[in-house]
Amino acid sequence: MPYLLRTLHLSERTLRRRFEESFGYGPKTLDRILRFHRYRCLRQTSSDASTAMLAVEAGYSDQAHLIRESRRLSGATPSTFAGASSRT
Repeated sequence: MPYLLRTLHLSERTLRRRFEESFGYGPKTLDRILRFHRYRCLRQTSSDASTAMLAVEAGYSDQAHLIRESRRLSGATPSTFAGASSRT
């Protein structure tokens, strides 16, 4: 975020306020959502890859980090989504 602050010439408080006005949450939450979205896209295109490898590719530190974030953001684990997408 410091790079973004310097580039836009905004204070941290102003940037946070603009994020909350635009998205309804702050920049860190948006970052978490976008990382989870990257994982979901990778899972769809690489269904045979391991969850641990896809988690690292998406930007998580490890598979456990992905599982924790998935539960926080969606209320379900990544395996729940994998099972649902294979049925449709």
